Amino acid sequence: MNTVISFLEASIVAGTPLLFATLGELICEKVGNLNLGVEGMMLMGAVIGFMVGINTQSAMAAMMAAMVAGASGALIYAFLTISLRANQVVSGLTLTMFGTGFSSFIGKSLVGQVAPDAIKNFFKPIFLPVLGHIPFLGEILFRQDVFVYVGYITAILLGIYMYKTSQGLNLKAIGENPKCADAAGINITLYKYIHVLLAGALCGLGGAYLSLVYVPAWQENVTAGRGWIAVALVIFVSWNPYKALIGSYVFGGLDIIGFRLQGSSIHISQYLIDMLPYIITIVVMVVVSMKKSSKNSPPKALSVPYFREER
Repeated sequence: MNTVISFLEASIVAGTPLLFATLGELICEKVGNLNLGVEGMMLMGAVIGFMVGINTQSAMAAMMAAMVAGASGALIYAFLTISLRANQVVSGLTLTMFGTGFSSFIGKSLVGQVAPDAIKNFFKPIFLPVLGHIPFLGEILFRQDVFVYVGYITAILLGIYMYKTSQGLNLKAIGENPKCADAAGINITLYKYIHVLLAGALCGLGGAYLSLVYVPAWQENVTAGRGWIAVALVIFVSWNPYKALIGSYVFGGLDIIGFRLQGSSIHISQYLIDMLPYIITIVVMVVVSMKKSSKNSPPKALSVPYFREER
């Protein structure tokens, strides 16, 4: 039982950067924009957050800087795709390449450096008095670091925003049919910019978790493809922020299961383990397409540029 609890605890830690990135991409796609630059925004947040953390010794400053860095990358994408109506797929891929080069350039002098003790202490696991005593679940969910708790809260608040507020309904309307939403008086451009930038900030925060907490040191390509997994996870969780909590932690477990198996008598190729998240995503996509349910389908106007004069 202790082995199971230890594995599930580690799965939540490994899944937290995926959760932030998935929530970011999810809200971006809900507003009708397909951004494949998640990996780039995560890397930008990771390197800027780590650099600010090294220089200021402040965890809060590092987190804020990571969010600004991720949002800055998203702003480039937003200007190209919303204002200039550029191809969203190409713009997203370009952002990934830009973010990768940006992190390599900025992080060249940071390679090998370790996060300051002040930041490590800030992100030490915190035991929540009441919730932490819940049998089994308390040990797994409520003995984590601040970043993990922020992930819980972010997913829940995003779900409430999307399903229980008028702004959330406007968001869904824009993603489904921007022409009708525009006719109803919704400011399409403003909504798109705000949510695309918020998505970038969440992706940057996910990158900062990797460099400040999960590793915690700077290394080249610290995200290791997690941005692409986050894009796939959006499909896996059917564009639902509540399901994103479970999906991210499941994929986090798949990310570390290979390391856990290395110490056991079971010998499975690490390459096969690395394939599992993508194999599962393909299976889910096939199942979703077979069901043909509106609840599990992407927004109808996803990746379609909107120009008001074409209404």
